[in-house]
Amino acid sequence: MNRAFSRKKDKTWMHTPEALSKHYIPYNAKFLGSTEVEQPKGTEVVRDAVRKLKFARHIKKSEGQKIPKVELQISIYGVKILEPKSKEVQHNCQLHRISFCADDKTDKRIFTFICKDSESNKHLCYVFDSEKCAEEITLTIGQAFDLAYRKFLESGGKDVETRKQIAVLQKRIQDLETENMELKNKVQDLENQLRITQVSTSPAGNVTPKCPSTDIFDMIPFSPISHQSSIPTRNGTQPPPVPSRSTEIKRDLFGAEPFDPFNCGAGDFPPDIQSKLDEMQEGFKMGLTLEGTVFCLDPLDSRC
Repeated sequence: MNRAFSRKKDKTWMHTPEALSKHYIPYNAKFLGSTEVEQPKGTEVVRDAVRKLKFARHIKKSEGQKIPKVELQISIYGVKILEPKSKEVQHNCQLHRISFCADDKTDKRIFTFICKDSESNKHLCYVFDSEKCAEEITLTIGQAFDLAYRKFLESGGKDVETRKQIAVLQKRIQDLETENMELKNKVQDLENQLRITQVSTSPAGNVTPKCPSTDIFDMIPFSPISHQSSIPTRNGTQPPPVPSRSTEIKRDLFGAEPFDPFNCGAGDFPPDIQSKLDEMQEGFKMGLTLEGTVFCLDPLDSRC
């Protein structure tokens, strides 16, 4: 077992790897809500969160409000929380952001997990009533985490430093190309000034069209401002058009854009590629802890 994952020793996985890799495992549950917590792990942390959310739900229930039902879809891509009928995604929790998952040993319905929010970077604790299958859901999340971590390593997670070096080199290439273009423009400006000077010093009425100068190989030098269509080849034919590059950018399993050495534009290789890898590496390194615990023994918790 890799060090990025810890679970109860007496439990085994519930599903085949293919079920979580190619599909997802659905569960129906009631969503008690989510609340911010201070730590990414800890039994006491989730216990306090469960008490807080259960108390809030009892107040809403006394006001006639029902606990909303949701559908959980668990796969190596994360834990999605959807509205059962419309299938609208309410929350999408990526597995490398989930650090703690626990079910109640005394109440088989209640389970919870802590996930780091992708926008605020705050740790949120999600609490559910799962109709006596809390332990199975907890183990399913654990198995999905384990598979996702292995997939991350197989898809290049070990090469984070290499990708950082590639990003630095690609940025250097872009800077050199920009510098090269600036130098070409300066050379072109000097050539234009030289032509103007030659024309102004020539005798009146004796001006003849000047053919473009050629290099040692009888080739017309490259001009960054000249159009390809305006310079025919020596046999009078136009050069073939440059094929356009598709604007569609494919992404891998974890949403990262693949490295393309022929596409060095600043917008095509944003710095968030390595930051995503760093984030995923940090999340998987922290690991996921599964626990069976007692959230609360108060009489208030006998029913949600």
